[in-house]
Amino acid sequence: MFEVFFAAISSPDYAHVAVPAATEQAMSYYHSGNVLWILQWAWSLIIPLLFLATGFSGKLGTFAEKYGKKWFFSTSLYLILFVAIYQLLNLPLDFYASYVREHEYGLSTQTLSRWLDSYGKWTLVIMLSTVAFVWIFYLLIKKSPLRWWLYSWLVSIGIAFIMMFINPIWIDPLFNDVGPMKDKQLEQQLLNLASRAGIDDGRIFEVDKSKDTKMGNAYVAGLGNTKRIVIWDTSIKGNDLDGILFIMGHEMGHYVLSHNWLLMGYFSIIAFVISNLTYRTANFLLARYQKRFGFNHLSDIASTPLLLFLISFFILLSNPIFHYFSRYMEREADRFGIEINQNNKAAAKLFADAVHEHMANPRPGIIYKIWRSHHPSLGDRVDFCNSYCPWEKGQSLKYGQYFRLDEDQRKSIQ
Repeated sequence: MFEVFFAAISSPDYAHVAVPAATEQAMSYYHSGNVLWILQWAWSLIIPLLFLATGFSGKLGTFAEKYGKKWFFSTSLYLILFVAIYQLLNLPLDFYASYVREHEYGLSTQTLSRWLDSYGKWTLVIMLSTVAFVWIFYLLIKKSPLRWWLYSWLVSIGIAFIMMFINPIWIDPLFNDVGPMKDKQLEQQLLNLASRAGIDDGRIFEVDKSKDTKMGNAYVAGLGNTKRIVIWDTSIKGNDLDGILFIMGHEMGHYVLSHNWLLMGYFSIIAFVISNLTYRTANFLLARYQKRFGFNHLSDIASTPLLLFLISFFILLSNPIFHYFSRYMEREADRFGIEINQNNKAAAKLFADAVHEHMANPRPGIIYKIWRSHHPSLGDRVDFCNSYCPWEKGQSLKYGQYFRLDEDQRKSIQ
């Protein structure tokens, strides 16, 4: 029925949008980005190793125990100092990556004061969340030396749910001006699209992101009654109505197809594996290097950099799996957006324009794809939007069962 209706209201053709070649500047951004990615990962692993190899973590633990006196307060004091030092050591590279480099390539509009304000807030968020949750894991290590990894895995799932639930209402507003859409006519058109996608309680928010960047974005955030679709004002200003409708159709695909829950499922599986590997490896390394580390038991808060190093290392190793999974969800959200809008050209043009907007390499190499790409390449997305047109072949829509027709549409096909 949906195929008949769409054929009646439009004459869809396969799109023929060309994939633009990357500029010389875009290729420079791409290659320097690969080097920066390696440096950032290497530095994130080197910092905890420095804490361990120099014995500084053990000394910091002794200091925290002396002045914190009681276990919870000494644990909290250590974590506050550790996060502060860690962020300070990260500051030069973070500043270059997210401020200097983005301005050099003309992608950022953010002022220095705003960047410093955001970095300070982010450091505070990390510090508070670390103090709020990490002590639980050390209590589990202390109470159950053999099974702490299993209990920690269960706790981490609970924390992930909490963070996904509160992020849109407590954390995101600290960094972004989030509010209702300014263009009420556009908002109504998007709500109509949401209704057609089967979303009755759709909430669409606009972020004033033009003060930070020239690039556009949209995403689904939250769980339960905090779930919403968010679009940056840069995406609204930089696209025509057809492009915006595809962007939101894509995000509605994430919403309707419950991709946040799929991500939680992935996180649960990978967290189980990483928790077990961390438990096994940490005990082995501690038994061998405890004199150098400056602590004897994993339950000592001074073991924080050891656990951080191992978790980060195993996350890095698991990234290709996550990226494959993420690319699959993004492709299906693209498919949903195409099917509900039936406008291949608008979808393909959006991704073609993003090549220059994001200063991207539309067809990166296989190593980039495996290790860094959580979205299909822009070239692949243009190709998909150009060619995916099942209604032209008389085929059913993969996600047609989610779409609704209003009364006028129903009458038009009777």
